[in-house]
Amino acid sequence: MIGLLLYAYSENEQLIPVFWVVGILLVVLLVYGILRQRRVGAKLSKELLELEKARQNNIEYEFILKAMKIAVWRMDPKMRLATYETDFRDGKDSYVSSPDTPIDSMWDFLDPSDCQRVKVALEDILSGRSDSYHQVYRVKVGNTMYWEESYATISARDDEGNPTSVVGTSLRIDDQKKMEADLISARNKAEESDRLKTAFLANMGHEIRTPLNAIVGFADLLPVVESEEDRNQLIREIQENNHKLLKIIDGLVSMSKIEAEAKNLVMSQTDIVPLLKGIADNHAQLVDGVSLIIAAHFPYAELYMYTDVTKLTEAVDHLMQNAVKFTQKGSITLGFDLVKGDHVRIFVRDTGKGIAKEDQERIFERFVKIDEYIPGTGLGLSVAKAHVQSLHGTMGVESTLGEGSTFWMELPMS
Repeated sequence: MIGLLLYAYSENEQLIPVFWVVGILLVVLLVYGILRQRRVGAKLSKELLELEKARQNNIEYEFILKAMKIAVWRMDPKMRLATYETDFRDGKDSYVSSPDTPIDSMWDFLDPSDCQRVKVALEDILSGRSDSYHQVYRVKVGNTMYWEESYATISARDDEGNPTSVVGTSLRIDDQKKMEADLISARNKAEESDRLKTAFLANMGHEIRTPLNAIVGFADLLPVVESEEDRNQLIREIQENNHKLLKIIDGLVSMSKIEAEAKNLVMSQTDIVPLLKGIADNHAQLVDGVSLIIAAHFPYAELYMYTDVTKLTEAVDHLMQNAVKFTQKGSITLGFDLVKGDHVRIFVRDTGKGIAKEDQERIFERFVKIDEYIPGTGLGLSVAKAHVQSLHGTMGVESTLGEGSTFWMELPMS
């Protein structure tokens, strides 16, 4: 530049202003180029930062979808097409539409009882009559049925305000539905337990008062009765009612000890044949031996088990008491068989009234009485089952209404 100015000055002085103008313009252009480059660089840096932020947001968005196990889908109301964009739901049997799947073909996968409700709600948002959508429904894929919950909203509209795009999410809620069902079942059981306890307390008043009144009444008569035969009869009545009262109290005490876990196992090697024979003989004294007899089924002369004698005796005794109470004629058989090689099945088979199918599960629950007209506390079978479970065994019943019942307990021999 300086050279050009010196040359122009020496050759032609009129060119000097021209060169100065050109020089100034070049400097201005250079400064403008530098400033523009800096602005472009700043804009590029900002765009790169936004891109990085968007990438990070996409990573976080995808992480959230994975963590919540959600599927994202999109629908085109005008073309009436649907497709899943991402799917992080559990279960390979979840329904996923193919790209550009007709919306009307999706109704076939919904449970018929949910289909109409879901269809109306989805049509409302696709037509713009509603801004949001939320439905819980069942989906059937092949032979599999699962619960699903979906949310949707309008993501784009045309100039007239009509929806052009609807975006939604779906989530499998099988575990939630199971939890809800379990909570409802637990609530119902709690309510039923409360009702049974109320009935139990009312029944206890009657059960305890009946033998107690008999004991007190007959005891008051003893001093004024002169006949030796009558006195002996009164004494027998008092003893019988004492026995009944003792059974009731013993049942309550056994249940309270089970509740408090006060009974520890006292295990020993025991021959159960004489034990069971003793129980059968005791109950044979409670029946007339003609219309109702007590029989035994002992295939072995001796059978040793490693068990708690007290708990086993109480459990079998409760089953025998229950059989005597509900059997008016025929027979009651106490016996055992070997099963699975190392287990023994002890059973009490009667020819009594039997138990309806719907009552066979709940009969082992506390305070449950199938026949309110038969005396009892509703604790015997529940106490027996608790004892059997503490001995690592199982208990059940097989019964036909009007034909009799077989209560059994299966216990390990060692």
